[in-house]
Amino acid sequence: MAREPREGGRGGRDRDREGDDLVDKLVTINRVAKVVKGGRRFAFAALVVVGDQKGRVGYGAGKAREVPEAIRKATERAKRAMIRVPMKEGRTLHHDVAGHFGAGKVVLRSADAGTGIIAGGPMRAVFESLGINDVVAKSLGTRNPHNMVKATFDALERCASPRSVANRRGKKVSDILGRREVAGAAEVSADV
Repeated sequence: MAREPREGGRGGRDRDREGDDLVDKLVTINRVAKVVKGGRRFAFAALVVVGDQKGRVGYGAGKAREVPEAIRKATERAKRAMIRVPMKEGRTLHHDVAGHFGAGKVVLRSADAGTGIIAGGPMRAVFESLGINDVVAKSLGTRNPHNMVKATFDALERCASPRSVANRRGKKVSDILGRREVAGAAEVSADV
């Protein structure tokens, strides 16, 4: 039997603190059984991806005897484990990147405007929560949603913006990108 949070308790503080307009997507739910003397005890395992659609995303797994409780646990774990991903023009990745976790391997490629999200189910949930609109992704190896999501996060953690690379190397952004690309970006911003 679930207890309701009291007015001044932890439940109220958590709701006030999480005023970030987070979007949560249920990736998968799995029924697991534990064999005991009297038969089987069933529980549910949930995998949830949470993001603010502005560059922050996290994932979490939760297990409980009932589905809503498993989803709640997974959502709270996802909120605690959020990462920030640099995005190009607020719609795609800065560069192509690969990631892996266990047998799961993924390749993420930046795409032109209007391409959309071309990715499989678990990866699509990550990109939609993250706020990426144009990306091409391919999963190689496993179809296990847990490993696909973890491999996608491994790839996203390797993403870097030109500004962060320039700061790390002690150079200017124009030195990293090249004069032609920076001049082209300046002309586009002048036209707008």
